Amino acid sequence: MVAAKRLFEGRLPLSGMSRLLPALADAEGECRFGLEFGVDAMGLRYVEVRVEASLPLVCQRSLERFVYPVRVSQRLGLITDEAQEAALPEGMEPLLLDASGELDPAGLVEDELILAVPVVPIDPDATDVLASWPADIEEEEEKPNPFAALAALKDQKK
Repeated sequence: MVAAKRLFEGRLPLSGMSRLLPALADAEGECRFGLEFGVDAMGLRYVEVRVEASLPLVCQRSLERFVYPVRVSQRLGLITDEAQEAALPEGMEPLLLDASGELDPAGLVEDELILAVPVVPIDPDATDVLASWPADIEEEEEKPNPFAALAALKDQKK
């Protein structure tokens, strides 16, 4: 776990994030990240995650590619047992580690980017798509009723 305050910074290519790729239009670009590990005044171990990226998404209004800027800053409380979650202060999300206390930094960054992707990506600069329908909708020719023959049989029996 964390014994002292440490800061790690770097860049990761979007192409290496296999769980994020299905949500992206393509794999162009990279993200910058910073992971700051420390212990707060109450003795709780945490990691402060900061991620900046420009995610290529497909606009669901225009179906065109656009770049969605993401800036995430999240403090996660490091726990090794679910019972420790109750000790975390309000607003601090838990991050459950395995018994060894190790975590995957690239996986953590990818998790934060996945959470930042909108459910329905819409480019704010996209224009509304207006469908045009023909003014005169031709009425279909009257088709014979398939049950007309049954009605005729019924009338004959009377």
